[in-house]
Amino acid sequence: MSRLTSVASGPYAPPVPARELTAVSADGARLHVEVHGPENAPAVVLAHGWACSTAFWAAQIRALAADHRVIAYDQRGHGRSPASPACSTEALADDLEAVLKATLAPGEQAVIAGHSMGGMTVMAAASRPALRAHAAAVLLCSTGSSRLVASSTVVPIGEGRARTWLTRRILGSRAPLGPVTPLALRILKYGTMGAGSAPHMVEACARIVHACPRKVRHAWSQVLDLLDLDHGVRELTMPVEVVVGSADRLTPPVHARTLAGALPHCVGLTELPGLGHMTPVEAPETVTGKIRTLASTYIPAVHAEESA
Repeated sequence: MSRLTSVASGPYAPPVPARELTAVSADGARLHVEVHGPENAPAVVLAHGWACSTAFWAAQIRALAADHRVIAYDQRGHGRSPASPACSTEALADDLEAVLKATLAPGEQAVIAGHSMGGMTVMAAASRPALRAHAAAVLLCSTGSSRLVASSTVVPIGEGRARTWLTRRILGSRAPLGPVTPLALRILKYGTMGAGSAPHMVEACARIVHACPRKVRHAWSQVLDLLDLDHGVRELTMPVEVVVGSADRLTPPVHARTLAGALPHCVGLTELPGLGHMTPVEAPETVTGKIRTLASTYIPAVHAEESA
C-alpha cells in the first residue's frame, strides 16, 4: 500500500486517458504524455509541479475532459518520464515545447496551466516559438519566478539567513520520504496544504509526492533553489491569470502579487483564503473553473467550431 503512486479511487484517482504518447525533447529525453477527452475539442495543456506527476491533475482532467482535449505530461524524472542528467529551466522549456509540438496542430492554440514548477516551466519557455504560437492564455497556479527559498515560510521563523539556511536543507534533503504513514501525512499537510484540507486530499498528494524518486526530488530542488525567471514573466504577453492560496508556505502570496504586477497582460489575481500550495487539489472546482473560463474566452473561435 505504501508504494502506490496515486490513490486508486475517488475524485483524485487518475482517469484512464483516451490515448498516450511519448514526446521527445531537444536532448532526447522522453516524456510521457496523456490525452483525455474528444480529439477535436478546445485544448488544455497541464504542467505539474516538483515531485508530482500527471496524477496531480486528476480532478481537473476528470471535469474538463467532458468537453476539452486535455493534455497532461510528466516532467522529466517524474511519473512515467525517465530521469535525465539534464535538470535546468532550459530543459523544462525544451520539454514543454516538445509536448506542444507533439500534441497540437500547426496554429492550434490552447490554455496552458502550470502549477508550481509547472508554472516555472511556462515562464522558462516564455520566449520559445512553440509557446508563443500555441498559448492562447495561461494559468499560473501557486508558483513564483525567483527567491523561492528565501521567501518560503515552511520554517516558522522570521525571514533572514537562519530561515533560508534551514529551508534550503529541508527542501533539498536527500533523505527518502519512506512509506505514507500518519506522521508523513501530517508533515506533508503542514508543508504544502491548508489547515482545513480534507484527509482524502492530503492522502492524494502524499501518494504522488512520495512516489517521486528521491534523486529526482533532490536534483530539481537545486534548480528551484537558484531559480531566476523574472525575465520570463515579462515575456508572457498572452492573457495570464494567477492563483495562490493565502496559506501557501512554499510559494507564498508575495510571489503571486509580484507576478501579477510584472505580467504584461494579467487578467486576474485570485488569493484563496486558508488554502496552501496544492491549490488544484485543495480547490479543484475553482482551478478547473479558471481554466474553463480562459479556454472559452481566449481560444480562437475556429477551434471551438471544429469541436462542435
